[in-house]
Amino acid sequence: MQYQSQAVAKPYFIAAIGLFVGQILFGLIMGLQYVIGDFLFPAIPFNVARMVHTNLLIVWLLFGFMGAAYYMVPEESETELHSPKLAWLMFWVFLVAGALTIVGYLLVPYARLAEMTGNSILPTMGREFLEQPTITKAGIVVVALAFLYNVTLTVLKGRKTSITMVLLLGLWGLAIFFLFSFYNPSNLVLDKFYWWWVVHLWVEGVWELILGALLAFVLIKVTGVDREVIEKWLYVIIAMTLITGVIGTGHHYFWIGTPGYWKWWGSIFSAMEPIPFFMMTVFAFNMVNRRRRDHPNRAATLWALGTGVMAFLGAGVWGFLHTLAPVNYYTHGTQITAAHGHMAFYGAYAMVVLTIISYAMPLLRGRQANSNKAQVAEMWGFWLMTVSMVFITLFLTAAGILQVWLQRVSATPMPFMQVQDQLSIFYWARELTGVVFFTGLAVYIASFFVKGETKAVT
Repeated sequence: MQYQSQAVAKPYFIAAIGLFVGQILFGLIMGLQYVIGDFLFPAIPFNVARMVHTNLLIVWLLFGFMGAAYYMVPEESETELHSPKLAWLMFWVFLVAGALTIVGYLLVPYARLAEMTGNSILPTMGREFLEQPTITKAGIVVVALAFLYNVTLTVLKGRKTSITMVLLLGLWGLAIFFLFSFYNPSNLVLDKFYWWWVVHLWVEGVWELILGALLAFVLIKVTGVDREVIEKWLYVIIAMTLITGVIGTGHHYFWIGTPGYWKWWGSIFSAMEPIPFFMMTVFAFNMVNRRRRDHPNRAATLWALGTGVMAFLGAGVWGFLHTLAPVNYYTHGTQITAAHGHMAFYGAYAMVVLTIISYAMPLLRGRQANSNKAQVAEMWGFWLMTVSMVFITLFLTAAGILQVWLQRVSATPMPFMQVQDQLSIFYWARELTGVVFFTGLAVYIASFFVKGETKAVT
């Protein structure tokens, strides 16, 4: 059954895809700057391009999560959204604030931006991934609180399901842990200790709960498998996620001045972090194999299966490759970290947002699924993006291994920039596969405009 208030998800999904395009464009700019150091300098220095690239990633995923919640919660709760007007208002507030922040990064020197936005009153700026001006961070808190108020009241007045409970736990956790971005102690060790409470406990903690809830929702819809079966899997997955992810924060504490016991705690529990991702992969394939109906939206099913596989490879396998303290001693901060980050973010979070968009957007446009032609185009986009991301990861991994050898293991270690010259062939290969990825994204977007016969929602 469709609920009228689910329509507020549509602008969130459109904004998410638009910002995704921007993120990839700035990724391509950065990729060229690795091999052509003065490319677009001084208009867009590397540090600014990196800031925009990573901030757009975070913002478009947040738009995707919010749109997914606004779509899922009314359907799961069997009631209209508490306040569609509030959802629309917060959409524009978040979009305008995000756009102004990006424009600020591009047009204003960062130190000047800090002065203009009140950073001297409450210093929060200058930290990786949390570069947002203090006023923007405050705006994010306002938007998050309004969003949580809206979806929480919707759940409270309607049916309660395991999926909405897990989703709410993840969304509230996302908001609560973001508050640590306002805590900026002058002691660098203390700063990094709590910095990871945002960065790690988002992506390896509460975001995984959102991932599990979104995947479970789509799998119920496209497979027809009993809700009880899917919910049992979901409970086990999130339990393993929280046990391994929370204590696994210690793998970021190896070399920042924290007590030595974190080498053991961080190594052991982060080595277990691939388990919930492997379970998620088995879960997705098991549910599709047990399906009771062939849903016409084959593209959404493909995205759901791809999410499980790529999340396990990127977050699980590539995370495990360098998570043990004796290995991390050599690999920390190298291109191996970048390889893991690219595949993990794409596999776990970009793909699950694209999964819910693939499932929900046809329904929001009044049809059960896109036409066969449109789905074929969408699946071409899926394969182009996914295969190119695999190659991006492999090229960065090769660069990282060579970097570790030349810079950190060799009896005669080379200077950093000389090593970077030796890695240029891998950077060029990464750039080419990045172009293929952008082509896949363009094909994916084009699939929404492909005409053909479709079955209307009854």
